[in-house]
Amino acid sequence: MIILIAFAFLAGVVTILSPCILPILPIILSSTIGDQNTGRLRPFGVVTGFVLSFTLFTLFLSTIVRLSGVPADTLRLVSVLVIAGFGASLLIPQFQVLLERLFSKLAGLMPNGQNRTGFGGGLLIGFSVGLLWTPCVGPILASVISLAITGTVTFDAFLITLAYSLGTAIPMFLIMLGGQNALRRVPWLLSNLGNIQKLFGVLMILTAIGIFFNVDRRFQTYILKTFPQYGAGLTKFEDNEMIKKQLNKMNDAEIKKENIGKPTSDFMPKGPTAPEIIPGGAWFNSDPLTLEQLKGKVVIIDFWTYSCINCQRTFPYLIKWWETYSDKGLVIIGVHSPEFEFEKSGKNVGLAIADFQLPYPIVQDNDFATWRAYNNRYWPAKYVIDKGGYIRYTHFGEGAYDETEKVIQDLLKETGAKDVSTEINNPTYQVQTKTPEIYLGYGRIDNFASPEQIKQDAPGAYTAPVNLSSNQFAFAGNWNVMDEYSNPQKGAKLVLNFESKEVFLVMRTKRTPAKVRVYLDDKMQNFGEDNNNGTVTVDTDRLYKLINLPSPGRHLLRLEFDDNNAELYAFTFG
Repeated sequence: MIILIAFAFLAGVVTILSPCILPILPIILSSTIGDQNTGRLRPFGVVTGFVLSFTLFTLFLSTIVRLSGVPADTLRLVSVLVIAGFGASLLIPQFQVLLERLFSKLAGLMPNGQNRTGFGGGLLIGFSVGLLWTPCVGPILASVISLAITGTVTFDAFLITLAYSLGTAIPMFLIMLGGQNALRRVPWLLSNLGNIQKLFGVLMILTAIGIFFNVDRRFQTYILKTFPQYGAGLTKFEDNEMIKKQLNKMNDAEIKKENIGKPTSDFMPKGPTAPEIIPGGAWFNSDPLTLEQLKGKVVIIDFWTYSCINCQRTFPYLIKWWETYSDKGLVIIGVHSPEFEFEKSGKNVGLAIADFQLPYPIVQDNDFATWRAYNNRYWPAKYVIDKGGYIRYTHFGEGAYDETEKVIQDLLKETGAKDVSTEINNPTYQVQTKTPEIYLGYGRIDNFASPEQIKQDAPGAYTAPVNLSSNQFAFAGNWNVMDEYSNPQKGAKLVLNFESKEVFLVMRTKRTPAKVRVYLDDKMQNFGEDNNNGTVTVDTDRLYKLINLPSPGRHLLRLEFDDNNAELYAFTFG
């Protein structure tokens, strides 16, 4: 963990050289303005506010939004107004007087009663910057953010985030300190201090307006497009096996992977009390349910997400168990915990439930509240709960259908149910693939073979090597690579070397339906379902079946795009 903290600190320091720092530089430079007494403390206030704010909001923003009911956009708007207000105080004397009066009322809360130009004013600016700034994250901070999204904030995650923010704050502080020294020692700057103050006021107001209208993101994109090598490789030192092992250890500490697909024997015959379903999400096929009111019944809690092929392959078994045992005391509750942002849409979830004809109760878990309560880590995951509310069996992933049904029968017998000892003969589904799941957003991208550095949240030109190693993929042409997905531009291509029988791809369309041409070993073929004569039409947000071969084998897949509308999230195989 000490290694991760040290690398996180270093990652924060080098962030000052990255394109993402540019939009907030006017705010940092403007913080050099202040009177000769209290103004000296302003940089200390800015960095203190930034460290506190960035650490707090990185780890707890989703929790704050959930508990307070205040949308994240509202918090962002308040910060924009604070920045604009300080800019106006530098530019308009009347507004400066009003701000001084406000700070005089708050003086009791500020160290030594400092005014807006001192530590207190800097603290407020830094706190706003911490919320407004979206850093160019590398693997370390991205891993911490993924933990924060699911609410799994550990002390280690706190230390890593704090180290990163401290590393970033040090160059900021040096910039402000250098600016203050220049203003005091260069005669021309000192004699024109009034005009410089007004200039900085204009810059702060323009920066606030730009951030409000997301101009900062477009500006960053322009810089990366104009200077494609600017900032390249800054986070490359994080991408090594030692760091990856440390991150995997931090993320997978709660559930050991060797337990996937096995009953949790420690839970037999009596396990812990099953955590309650956290209220707040929309329900489908049922009014809201609680485990307390279901005591006396056998309950299966099934964590799933609708674009996950592994989840989809479990649906026939869940439907069969519901049809066979629901009138004998079995209740299945599907907890939909979304992997991708578009899966949070209630409309999309409702369409998926209808498409898959799922008859049992389902609740949305967009905030991962119930997921966290169960300390879950996998899609799909099943927790079988007895009549007393105790967890008696778990299973992660696909398979073990006969074993799971036998547990259902045994627990139903404990309730006194009759005629449940039917023959167990579930069909088997053999996954025939040697290629692992492949994510296409930079947040979890792997096996990427294009020689170019990935340009995060920005357009970039890529090339595909002549030969791809097993399970590698590459982009060709122009792509926008985002955290969760990649967006090919017109004329772009994707090539993938895979070994499997079936190939699936999670996709959605940005606007009008997107057309994706599918080539297998340089030939277009009709595989049915979603692939019609070699073309897939992307018109909804879901999992698409690209390839369905008679038998598994190693092949080269090539996708070609005739428009800019498709967003590609992840490949899965079967």
